[in-house]
Amino acid sequence: MKQSIEYELKELEGLNTIDLVAKKLNIKKSTAIKKIWELRKLGYVETSGGGKKPRLYRVGRKIPKVGNPGLYEVVNQNSPIKLVKPYEHRIIDKKLTIEEAIIRAIKSEEFRLILASLALFKKVENWPRLYRFAKAENVRRKVGALYDVARRIVKTRRMDKKTRRLLLNAKNEKRYIIRGLKSKNFQSIEKSWNVCIPFNMADLMRYKE
Repeated sequence: MKQSIEYELKELEGLNTIDLVAKKLNIKKSTAIKKIWELRKLGYVETSGGGKKPRLYRVGRKIPKVGNPGLYEVVNQNSPIKLVKPYEHRIIDKKLTIEEAIIRAIKSEEFRLILASLALFKKVENWPRLYRFAKAENVRRKVGALYDVARRIVKTRRMDKKTRRLLLNAKNEKRYIIRGLKSKNFQSIEKSWNVCIPFNMADLMRYKE
């Protein structure tokens, strides 16, 4: 007997894996994959995860979105490392720029969010604007250090010399991007910027998955 969309939405509301979809609807895994595809086409499913992380499907009723994409959505739109949104975040009255998104990610002190946001450096269009945001939040050296790390794994636009000099000359900033985490592979960058990088090269390999 064919199940109605209303029934399926009720049973699947929230986060699911393909196996969980199959179990909830009492269908085969191959059928569950087709069902998720159908619901996503109708706008009821958001996908996240992948690689070494399990792929997750957030199922819910279509709700008109107000405002502009928030931090997690901007990162997911521009990074191969996908994030599970802990909540729905929209920005009213303005659009979150790539430059501001980088700063917000750094300020979050969340490992996976900062790692995923490294990809945003390839989309930076206004280096002076990035500097202004970094100065306002007192994270100038962190921005410079993470930019150098990002260049190891993604093709970035070249930062102009003036912005780099201003970032490097910043004083009275905290060393740790994430408290207690230091790198075993990026010590030269840590030394140049007097910043502790929370990633090792193995973490950056997630960009290759």
